[in-house]
Amino acid sequence: MRGFDLSPYRRATVGFDRLFDFLESTNRAEQDNFPPFDIEKLGDESYRITLAVAGFKAAEIDITAQQNMLAIVGRKADSRNRDGNFLHVGIATRAFERRFELADFVRVIEANLADGLLSIDLVREVPEAMKPRRIAINGEVAPVSPATQTREEAKAAA
Repeated sequence: MRGFDLSPYRRATVGFDRLFDFLESTNRAEQDNFPPFDIEKLGDESYRITLAVAGFKAAEIDITAQQNMLAIVGRKADSRNRDGNFLHVGIATRAFERRFELADFVRVIEANLADGLLSIDLVREVPEAMKPRRIAINGEVAPVSPATQTREEAKAAA
């Protein structure tokens, strides 16, 4: 697949550097498809990522959540005796690293490992200050949310 040149869009926009970097890195990187995963939307603001990690124990998997990145790393010590007389070796025991780019205000709630499936629950929590609010036009009084009240306004309302 041929690359797509994003430089004209970079020149015409302000503040979208992270988006363009993400698109370019996704285009460049060849993704390994191990382990397979599902991404599920559970509600308006909740999600679940499920990875098939059969044969891995909880102690062999590291989950790291940074600002906008979720990294899942699995390192399995080869506990089977490879000196045996195998006719076929098809069970994957290789190390893996899977990264997910998270949107703003998405945080990891919990992770569970059961029946060879690693489930990671996520929630998007937008701070009150970042939610839409009504702006007054021509002196019209707009309702103020508690998060945007000043201390004086809160005292006066009480």
